[in-house]
Amino acid sequence: MPDPESRPPARPQPSRRPWEDREAAPFVRLEGLSKSFNGTVAVDHVDLHIYRGELFAILGGSGCGKTTLLRMLAGLEIPTSGRIFIDGTDMTNVPPYERPVNIMFQSYAVFPHMTVEQNVGYGLKKEGVAGAELKQRVTEMLELVRLGGLEKRKPDQLSGGQQQRVALARALIKRPKVLLLDEPLAALDRKLREHTQFELMNIQDRLGITFVVVTHDQEEAMTLATRIAVMDAGRFVQIGTPTHVYEFPCNRFVADFFGTINLFASRVTQVESGTCRVQSDEAGADIASGDAGGQAAGAEVWIAVRPEKISISREAPVVGGFNVLKGVVWDFGYQGNRSIYRVKIASGKIVQVSTQNRVRSDARAVEWDDEVFLSWDPNSSVVLAE
Repeated sequence: MPDPESRPPARPQPSRRPWEDREAAPFVRLEGLSKSFNGTVAVDHVDLHIYRGELFAILGGSGCGKTTLLRMLAGLEIPTSGRIFIDGTDMTNVPPYERPVNIMFQSYAVFPHMTVEQNVGYGLKKEGVAGAELKQRVTEMLELVRLGGLEKRKPDQLSGGQQQRVALARALIKRPKVLLLDEPLAALDRKLREHTQFELMNIQDRLGITFVVVTHDQEEAMTLATRIAVMDAGRFVQIGTPTHVYEFPCNRFVADFFGTINLFASRVTQVESGTCRVQSDEAGADIASGDAGGQAAGAEVWIAVRPEKISISREAPVVGGFNVLKGVVWDFGYQGNRSIYRVKIASGKIVQVSTQNRVRSDARAVEWDDEVFLSWDPNSSVVLAE
């Protein structure tokens, strides 16, 4: 990508968070959308608003219905019921070739017998664009995706990342109102995938096209998306910004699916001024939470706490008011930028802790079989009712 200082100014946007604006009209709107195959429900009466210029992610495991939903948006599947609107127009029964959308598949599907420029310009050529206009638009698109100078190469002369960018350029060159991406980075290795995520975000921001990305990768969804819809069994379980879904999961499924989390079965014993205390046999202690989650005393709940919110040390914490558990280091994993500890507490439950490796050293502050204290701020405890 070009140097940040040389980039053109970002396109003007009326709102970076249009979903919070009651006056903003959704650009893509799904109403009661469903799809069944031989009596098996793949998508179950979903409603969704996506706003112009969003990079929206649909996140879920295999078989949850996310790809079927994307194919209905593209017109490749006909809904069993419900309606699809794009830019205010009902697209439910409009054939795919008449919709203002394009789709980029996981396999990229580049034509092996064509050069890079022929692949990218294929759609325009089919529409009758030719000569200087075709060449100019292909050249501009290749520069945008950093493939300038590779015009005459065939796909078998390209790396996986370069083939991915050919497919992206081919999907974007027709200037669709909505670009649908089905697991677009799944075939790339980890380092290239992380780099390409930022390229994709920059391209989307410069063009202003609405992107809808389907993925099973939580980290990818968090990095790319303005908002995420977590999907399970054909329905949306939670929709929100990456920060909101990660920090405030609505139930155990989202908490456990969206990143790593520790869950303690508990019972609320005290609620006061919106905070609460719970008794947990799994934790072997009372746990405080800065938010009662709307629960009353006596309610059966789960306390959820993310591994990175927990501190680990050989000495008991001196800060008052924190939740404290005691245990033994059962497993340890070094990942370069961070270390993962699995600590067995008195109840036998394993608690996972993640710490940043801020000091350059080959020595570890905590070793296997060390007795340790785990502590966290009550505001890091999340109360889940289901």
